[in-house]
Amino acid sequence: MSLAKQPLDFQHWTAAHLSRFETVLGELLPAASIAPQRLHAAMRYAVLDGGKRVRPLLAFAAAELFGADMARADIAAASVELIHAYSLVHDDMPCMDDDVLRRGKPTCHVQYDEATALLVGDSLQTLAFQLLAEHRLNDDAARQLDMLKLLAQASGSRGMAGGQAIDLASVGVALSLPELELMHIHKTGALIRAAIVLGAQCGNATPAQLAQLDHFGKCVGLAFQVVDDVLDTEADTATLGKTAGKDADHDKPTYVSLLGVKAAREMAQQLHQDALKSLDEFGAAAQRLRELADFIVLRKF
Repeated sequence: MSLAKQPLDFQHWTAAHLSRFETVLGELLPAASIAPQRLHAAMRYAVLDGGKRVRPLLAFAAAELFGADMARADIAAASVELIHAYSLVHDDMPCMDDDVLRRGKPTCHVQYDEATALLVGDSLQTLAFQLLAEHRLNDDAARQLDMLKLLAQASGSRGMAGGQAIDLASVGVALSLPELELMHIHKTGALIRAAIVLGAQCGNATPAQLAQLDHFGKCVGLAFQVVDDVLDTEADTATLGKTAGKDADHDKPTYVSLLGVKAAREMAQQLHQDALKSLDEFGAAAQRLRELADFIVLRKF
């Protein structure tokens, strides 16, 4: 009988990575006992013990595809997750979406206060870039600089922050499908694409392979948002861990408001197929990325 170690199934692979990654995040964040204690406690509150960690899992899958050192992938994944967490803290504030629930618990500004929440977002953002700067993630210094540039672009006015600006300007506005896609390519998709490419850049991916993964990320990033829009209309607050129906309440354009539920589902399925097709050249080695694409599209759908 062969004693060769069998690969983990997707559920166990995910659980193993998430368990390790939660420890990694806890070690990378400043301890709550370090001054200023309230700010550091709030940073840990905003990041730890919650969320699906889709972006880190995508980074890990891409890193494994290209033989990366997982300690390097942990830093890349953490940098993206810190940017994502900061964006949620700011997004929930009264000057933005004014929400009171995130990841099944009170939002940061509710649990602490608005000023602290503002500083939490600022501090998480800068910590993300500190991590990318102080850890060696690739033996080629020029490639590591490219990684810093990638995360900066994905986070800023040409990425996530720009998408949020378009979102705020679109309340009550009837957007076309291309306009809605442009918004979410920036707001949601940019960080998802960055997570995948950063994970791959911790390994030995070629520029052509990075381009293929970026296309995969574009498809799954849009699919993620389409599914979110459907869930926002069909799932309850307890299931979502955030306030259900808030997009409709705020008169925000969504894929459901533009296309209807049936067509939005069909769009998600088409994006899913396009994402899988972009992985064909990688063969069986890209199975984890395929499984994550399945998870993104099929979650509670």
